[in-house]
Amino acid sequence: MNELISSAKENLSFLLVCAAIIAGIALIAWLAQRFLCHSSVKATGTRRVVFTALFSAVAAVLMLLEIPLFFAPGFYKLDLSELPVLLCSFYLGPTAGVICELLKVVLKLLLKGTSTAFVGDFANFVVGCTLVLPASVIYHVKKTKKSALMGMVVGTLVMTVFGSLFNAVYLLPKFSELFGMPMEAIIAMGTKVNGAINSVSTLVLFAVVPFNLLKGVVVSLLTFLLYKRLGPVLFRKRQAA
Repeated sequence: MNELISSAKENLSFLLVCAAIIAGIALIAWLAQRFLCHSSVKATGTRRVVFTALFSAVAAVLMLLEIPLFFAPGFYKLDLSELPVLLCSFYLGPTAGVICELLKVVLKLLLKGTSTAFVGDFANFVVGCTLVLPASVIYHVKKTKKSALMGMVVGTLVMTVFGSLFNAVYLLPKFSELFGMPMEAIIAMGTKVNGAINSVSTLVLFAVVPFNLLKGVVVSLLTFLLYKRLGPVLFRKRQAA
């Protein structure tokens, strides 16, 4: 905990920028749920808190279980933490999804701390939201199997495009700055796994793009399979509330 606080003090300006972006994403989620999601989400305040906390806890544990990828440098590892977040957003709406995404990262920081000067944790939140927000908004406009599939396809594409550009323009340079690692060293880590990686653009093209695409596809498939099985339990309780 002391190490986490010390790291936070050292990177205070970056954390303030993170807080502003998080607030902006939360506002977008609230506006989308308020004006676009016409299918009402009926759940008591207590049930919302309980389910959001439950999904956040599961997501935090999954965030700790990272899978190395053969085509990407070691700091890009696949986790399935967006799975419970997406389930939460399908059940309770985009606002709950963003809250769940944020709580997931906070819990992970409390459990493990940060090894990337908070850049990787911030990236996980923002890029995760680019999957969860479009998917849940499209689904809640009209709740059908088709809209769920369409939402997850759109969310995966948005995450792939935005996540890749965000890495190239902001995250990788910021990681280099805060972690004290020259950009050349970061690119060299990519070159070791793929000789075609020799610049920031090729690192993004050959590592970040397939990473985000793979994560979106896997999480979407698992969500589609699990939501139908969890639905009878969740919705039976919801109707009784």
